[in-house]
Amino acid sequence: MNKVLITGGGGFVGKAIVRQLLARDVQCVVLGRHPYPELESLGVTCRQGDISDREFVRNCCRGVDTVFHVAAMAGIWGRWRDYYATNVLGTENVIAGCRAEGVRHLVYTSTPSVVFNQHSICNGDENLPYADHFLCHYARSKVMAEELVLAASGQNLSSCALRPHLVWGPGDPHLIPRLIDRGRKGQLRQVGEGQNLVDISYIDNVAQAHLLAANNLVGVGTAAGRAYFISQGEPVNLWQWINELFSRLDIAPIRSKISYQVAYGLGALLEGGYRLAGWQKEPQMTRFLAQQLTKSHYFSIAQARHDLGYQPFVSTEEGMERLLASLMIK
Repeated sequence: MNKVLITGGGGFVGKAIVRQLLARDVQCVVLGRHPYPELESLGVTCRQGDISDREFVRNCCRGVDTVFHVAAMAGIWGRWRDYYATNVLGTENVIAGCRAEGVRHLVYTSTPSVVFNQHSICNGDENLPYADHFLCHYARSKVMAEELVLAASGQNLSSCALRPHLVWGPGDPHLIPRLIDRGRKGQLRQVGEGQNLVDISYIDNVAQAHLLAANNLVGVGTAAGRAYFISQGEPVNLWQWINELFSRLDIAPIRSKISYQVAYGLGALLEGGYRLAGWQKEPQMTRFLAQQLTKSHYFSIAQARHDLGYQPFVSTEEGMERLLASLMIK
């Protein structure tokens, strides 16, 4: 890799990828919706625009040899047309840009939600089929986008997809801040019996996996046309992990509980009410969230180890210490 494009390079995962690329003296171009002076100060070329603009995306692909397609509309609430424009049409534009400009390698950031079938998944692997019933637009749009990326892999373009689960660490603008805010306000309740195991993925491990995937595509190419689960390699008890974080931050542990059935029913009511009112703000509970908080969902990373040489170099314990140190600095 000499010169690469990172879509969504101003986001949490995107920035981590950029940092690791710069450490290897790789020239970086970032496509994003906003200006990123922090990245520009590091010598990164930043292109501001909309990923749903095909000509803009093509221009960003010009002169690069590899694309990391990280940009996406995340979350579990919002309008289908917005998810479709960013996650599906945006991915179509990236593939078209790669083909038009002769980009040879494409690594796509997907999600394990593409296989979540509303039941617990324990040590699942890449043979799991895509889900066919969705409770949020994000998962549905990511299935469509991942299928596009994997189908595009061929003679002139090698592509693969990575599925990191619950990415966290210093600089996380989403998961950790929301947990801490709700914990301090006493707004969190344990959903279900609290025995569910889930995968988590430390940010630097996720970025490393992206570079390993690109190196594979550039080299032996065994990852072409394939998807890979990425995580710490060992699941955590979700509620124990949250309470450990809270304990280290002097936040009271979560003691109150509600059943899955109550949470799911509440989610259905809130979704209906928010839709009728036309509210764009995400409800505090949805049916999808109730399932994610109650079910186990963790996956084998054996295929990523074998094909990519992936090994989580930052342990969950070390990741927690790094996270806490960053929060104390603030």
